[in-house]
Amino acid sequence: MEFLSYLISGISLGSVYAIIALGYTMVYGIAKMLNFAHGDVIMVGGYISFCAMFYLGLPNIVAVLLAVVVCTVLGIVIERLAYKPLRSAPSLAVLITAIGVSYFLQNSALLIWKAAARVYPPVVEGTASLFGGQLSISYISLLTIAVCVVIMLALTTFVNKSKMGKAMRACSEDKAAAQLMGINVNATISLTFAIGSALAAIAGVLLCSFNTSLMPTTGSMPGIKAFTAAVFGGIGSIPGAFLGGLLLGIIEAMAKAYISTNLANSIVFAVLIVVLLVKPAGLLGKSVTEKV
Repeated sequence: MEFLSYLISGISLGSVYAIIALGYTMVYGIAKMLNFAHGDVIMVGGYISFCAMFYLGLPNIVAVLLAVVVCTVLGIVIERLAYKPLRSAPSLAVLITAIGVSYFLQNSALLIWKAAARVYPPVVEGTASLFGGQLSISYISLLTIAVCVVIMLALTTFVNKSKMGKAMRACSEDKAAAQLMGINVNATISLTFAIGSALAAIAGVLLCSFNTSLMPTTGSMPGIKAFTAAVFGGIGSIPGAFLGGLLLGIIEAMAKAYISTNLANSIVFAVLIVVLLVKPAGLLGKSVTEKV
């Protein structure tokens, strides 16, 4: 039962990583850029929902929806102001800008909400007991897993079946050709950032509910781990981000339980290195041969 408890904990944590990784992989797949400010949008989502619940007295579900709306708008603003002017710039310029946006969001949160950690209560409280009380699973863990699966299925259906999803895939293949075919590339990329930021808000609420704490640096390490999960599964692949996130969460939970809490992060990144040495494109990623 102990192993099963650790496994469920790992899947729940991995589901949060998967939701964040889906945002990374969407942006990279369409815009071909790494949005390293994504982790800090998670933190903003956590603070917005926290303030909505505690200071405005709004119901949990309304607070979560408000966080999603604010983060969606924030994602579009970041894309328009910081990334759109660099669309044809070298990738290093985009990377430096993303790091700058990340620090700007962190320091803004530090000024507004201060450095002290806030206690963040789970949006869903209580536990379910199984096998005569031998195994207890928190409702927030079950909710996190369910939300992750629903988001992954919804995103896959949206990208493969909808008109805008087809436009996204066209932009991913060749932006210039997509524009010639009448697709609004700027609007498509903005929508991608909006979806990624909305997912970050949901992930922020679930992550803070899981860890029960919130501070300006809350999104930093989960953001890096989710990026690792996206690379692990194959960046640009929606099922890959989902699989990578789950595996990363399970590896981290098992490492904490059976090896060492202090070494858990090192083990996670060591596994990533081994996987990339064997399969450079990630578990479900496709190796693309560039035409010269």
